[in-house]
This record gives sequence, structure tokens and C-alpha cells, in this order.
Amino acid sequence: MTAVAASTAMSRTDYLSPLGLSRPNYDKHPRITVAGQAADAAVRGWPAVCDRIRQATTPLLAAGRPVVVAIECYPEVFQDEIAQALHAHLGLPLARLFRSAEAFLPPAAIDALVAPELGGDDPVFGRLTRLTLDRFLDPDRRASLRARVGAAGPGLVVVIGPAALLCCEPDLVVHADMPRWEAQMRQRRDQVSNLGVENRTLKASLQYKRSFFIDWRVCDKLKQTALARWDFLLDTTLPCDPRLVTGAALREGLRQAAARPFRVVPFFDPGPWGGQWMRQVCDLPDGPPNYAWCFDCVPEENSLLLGFGEVQVEIPSINLVFAQPKPLLGEAVYGRFGPEFPIRFDFLDTMQGGHLSFQVHPLTEYAREHFGLPYTQDESYYILDAAPGAEVYLGCKNGADGAAMIADLEAAQRGEKPFDDARFAARFPARKHDHFLIPAGTLHCSGAGSMVLEISATPYIFTFKLWDWNRLGLDGLPRPVNIARGKEVIRWERDEDYARRRLVNQFTPLASGPGWREERTGLHEAEFIETRRHWFTGPVEHHTGGGVNVLNLVQGAEAIVESPSGAFAPFVVHYAETFIVPAAVGAYTIRPHGEALGTECATMKAFVRTRA
Repeated sequence: MTAVAASTAMSRTDYLSPLGLSRPNYDKHPRITVAGQAADAAVRGWPAVCDRIRQATTPLLAAGRPVVVAIECYPEVFQDEIAQALHAHLGLPLARLFRSAEAFLPPAAIDALVAPELGGDDPVFGRLTRLTLDRFLDPDRRASLRARVGAAGPGLVVVIGPAALLCCEPDLVVHADMPRWEAQMRQRRDQVSNLGVENRTLKASLQYKRSFFIDWRVCDKLKQTALARWDFLLDTTLPCDPRLVTGAALREGLRQAAARPFRVVPFFDPGPWGGQWMRQVCDLPDGPPNYAWCFDCVPEENSLLLGFGEVQVEIPSINLVFAQPKPLLGEAVYGRFGPEFPIRFDFLDTMQGGHLSFQVHPLTEYAREHFGLPYTQDESYYILDAAPGAEVYLGCKNGADGAAMIADLEAAQRGEKPFDDARFAARFPARKHDHFLIPAGTLHCSGAGSMVLEISATPYIFTFKLWDWNRLGLDGLPRPVNIARGKEVIRWERDEDYARRRLVNQFTPLASGPGWREERTGLHEAEFIETRRHWFTGPVEHHTGGGVNVLNLVQGAEAIVESPSGAFAPFVVHYAETFIVPAAVGAYTIRPHGEALGTECATMKAFVRTRA
């Protein structure tokens, strides 16, 4: 069997009207307006940015000594653009601008340093590094750079690049930042190299692998320790359109964000199996052939928009996790996971598309041993919408011979025959509002004709594809398949009967009241995430219970989230939008709003289970 498009070809309007929507209302650019800040807390454009740096350093220059500005850059930031702007608008002589790259080890030495973490020729998987950024520096080169900066004489001196903070004693600290999603776009366009090397022509997926396991990890470690001392944050997300905000205003904005419901900025990406539902419901442009993924709650890669007066600053949303871990996550979740956001929500669109790859996720012990992960990607599929005949693959057929299935997959990988999924894979009808639980080790994939809200633990690239329906990726090349790893983690006892009893629509009524009812929907007992569904025509009382909540409005045009005590401003969410309620919020209510008044709405809520 090969992946085929959904049998029902729908026009764009066919997706909206059954949802009770007269028009798309999904907000693709959610913004947090930071209250109580001076109108000039943030500025936009290189002339204004440089003027602000000039104002901050002028009083220091009166001492008649070198005044050192460290511009610490996240990987993939365009350093040349910053340097040229400082020269043009600040009048900084190029001789007084030093690059932190001068202190790095030679590229061959860096390649040797990171090689053990990159898993050899494996195109996808490595091991999360324990290296720190100082290991990338040559002690002699670093000492030489420090000496030259110190001997520059009176006046302004700038050190720019990753590890700039480690190469000088700065009087002023500027952190040049950007979200990982933009970093990936620059990798795809061959615009950037990995940390300390020149490899911009390397395949983008291999650049991403190196960034994921190495570069972003070491730079995030420095970011966590340095965030409190930033004098300014420089938003470099949009080339030639910088925004600069004071460190104090930024930290206040993050404090406010951790005390109210908010959304991160979603991003959308096409894929070989992608569909057309999100294009219409989320009001996306017509350029790409499809949209396969939407990542709308992955703080490691999403961004956060903070509004300071008329200036909007875009930062990696992981900065909020680093700056406000306990108010955001809660004491217990922070104690268990550290400064990481453990819950992920995303969309998988196969409406008028194809099947996802047939796959399995590693067990926790495998992930820990092979990838350095403390936990694995347990997940679930909540069906937002489905075409007639849609199915989810879940578990193996009763009595399936595991060795025979692996042999069949290996033959398919060699191109000898298609994988006989009808013989080996269990399938279940997929209808709107069904919920399929997928603990690690369970064979699974969403079939064509489904719109999936995927609720999972955060380790999001650790998928072992077993069969990809004889198709190529969007780059025209075969997508990586990893049967060798997959066969080591498959739980063969999770067959069709097991899935029907324990993984499909495990709804348990819990409570009800005037105009609302609550159900437990999972997840599986092997997973640390609990999910609850609330149906409501009136207000529903919620409480974070001391841990972060993540919700999605899975039915209804819009709803409003309110504080019983007025602790935060009312917050409106629209159909299919994922939003985060920080642990510090405590009590909150949700009720229908706007176009949804008089109709029944529903939310899916996820939170980390409290240990007994």
C-alpha cells in the first residue's frame, strides 16, 4: 500500500463552515504588551540602535580608558551586519572591533571536539552535549585577544560573536539573539555555518543536527548564566531590521509573561505528506505546496513577541523558561526537569495529503543511553478534523510475527517490495475528537485525511522512521529510515487488542457542573503528561495546581480566559490556538466568547502529573 491523498477533495471553504467559523481567526502573531515601561525602552533600526549604545557608553568614555562592549551572538546571527552597522552609524573604527572567532580553536580541532557527540555518519541522531562554550576556545588565542582588547587605548572597543563574554571584561553587555526557527531558515538558505567552523554549504539537515546536539546547547548554557547581566538585548530575527531593548525592560517583560496566559509565535512548514487544512483554517499563504507541521508550543524553537510601546521585539521563547523557570513551570516541574519546557503541542496536517511515516519512538532507557536524554517522546494524537475513511495506525496486528515484520521492512528499504502494512500494522478509524495514546515503543502513524493535534513530551526529533511509503522528501532525496534502531525499542505486546483496550479513546468522566463537564483522556500510565477535556457552554473553573498548563481550543470559534481575582487582563483565544497558563497564575476560568456565545466549546489541557 502506498500513501494516497484523502479521498474527499475539499474546497478551502469546506474546512471552515463545519467548524462554525465564518472566516479564519487564528492569530499567527500573538503579542504580549509589556505594561509600565518607558516609551523608549526599545528602539528599532540601526541608527537608533547605535545611538542607544552611544548614549550608554558616553559617560564611561570620560574616564579616558578603553570602554569594552561585548556583543554576545547566538549562533546563526549575522555578525557582519552588526559590525558594518557599528562602523557606519557609530563611527567605530574597524581596528577597534574584534571578533570572538579569533579566540576559537582551529576548525579541525573543533570538528574533533564535537565528533564524539555527533554519532558518526548517522544523518539524524547524536548525543546531547555536555560541552561548554569555553571548550571551543584556544587558551593562548583567548589570552592574546584579551590582551589586545585591553591594550586598545582610550575609546570604545567592541568584541562581537559567540563567546564574546568569555573573551573580554565588558563594561556593557549586548546579547544579539534570534529564535531557532529563523536559524533553520538561514541554514536552508546556505547563509550560516556551525559554531567555530565554515560549513555553510553543508546539507541543512546536518547543520541542524549539529546545532541541535551541540551549538544551541553550549550557547544556551552561557545564556542562562548571563541573562541577568544583559544591558541590552538585540533582536536580529529580521535582517536589516534590528530592535534593541534594555535588559531591565526585557526582564520585566518576561516577569509579566510568566504571570498571565500567553501564546508563543507558531511556525508552519511543508512536508512530503502535508495537507491543506491549515492553509485555510490558519489563513496561510499559497506559496508552499502544502503545510505539514505547525509548531505552536515548542518553546525551544518558537519565539515570543513582546511589545514595548510601538516597538515589537521577537525573542526565543526559551528565554522565558531560563528567566522565569519557577513561576512558569512550577516548583515541582522545575525540580523534575530543570529549565526545560516538557510539554509540546503541534499540528500534523494530512487533509488532502498522505500518510505520515510508519514509526516508533525510543524507550526512556534507550533515549538516555544513546542520546543523553532524561526522558523520551511519549505522545498522543487528538483528532481536530478528519475526512471520511481516515485512519490511525496504532500497534501491530494481533499475532504479528515481529521478525517477519522487520524482514519485510528491510526488504522495503532495499527497494525490493513495498512494506505490507495490511499484514502487520493495526489500524483504527479516526474521527473528529478521537484521542489516540502513543507511549514510546508503540508502532504508529497518522493516515491521510486527518488533522492531528499532537500532544507530547518535548524531545521532538527522536523518531525512528520504519517505512515512508516509497516517497522522497521535498529535497528530492529519500528521507532517513532507521529500522536498526527502531527494532530495538518496539513493544510487540502492544497489538490491536492492547491498543483498543488501553490506547484508543480512553475517556473517563470526572466532574460536571452548570454548563460544563470534564473528562480524563489519558495519557497512558507510562507517560508523565495528563490530559483533560472540558466541554462548556458557560464558565469553567481551572487551577494550575502549581504546575504549568498547556491548552488548545479544540471546539468553538473563540473563548476568553479570565482571572477570578483580576490578576491578569482577560485573554482571548481562537479555534485551534494553543496557549500556556504559567504555574504562578493559579486559578483561572474559561468561557465561550464572541462568535462562540451560545455554542458548546471544548479545550484540551495537558499538565505534568504530580508524583504520589
